[in-house]
Amino acid sequence: MISISPARTPKDFETCASLCRALGEWDVMHGKAYGISADLILGLYHGDTGDSLARKFSSPGARMFIASWSGVPAGCVGFSAFDGQASEIHKFYVDTAFRGKRIGHALLEAALEAIGQGTRRKALVHTTVYMKQAVALYEAFAFRRCAPFREIPDEVRHTEIFFSRSI
Repeated sequence: MISISPARTPKDFETCASLCRALGEWDVMHGKAYGISADLILGLYHGDTGDSLARKFSSPGARMFIASWSGVPAGCVGFSAFDGQASEIHKFYVDTAFRGKRIGHALLEAALEAIGQGTRRKALVHTTVYMKQAVALYEAFAFRRCAPFREIPDEVRHTEIFFSRSI
């Protein structure tokens, strides 16, 4: 059974940091096939701690959610203000042991609902071609590919995908 709750306590954010470390490991493993070094992937996208996640996702216009499956942490997602009109979804991960249980669907739904309660009317996502399940989920939620909304190093440009959708 899936339960989704906002991260609020230091323990919650440490749980999210642990899931984000697993995301980093997964990202490194799959990025190798595209010629991207582990150091580059980790340096660009990973390395958050419970404290850094708490600072980022406890600020106004931001939130982080934890998904649990029968009480066991199974995934996380966060969003934060990108600019005055858009929020960006980050740190979206479902542990490989829990995939196929619609946890990603529930997390994305919670994030979009929370974004919709604020003033921003667009959601942005930056992902990669080898996160095929995530790409399919974003498309199922009516995200459409868009132009890059941030600078990307040449070494990873061939793998990056940007999405947006209205809220």
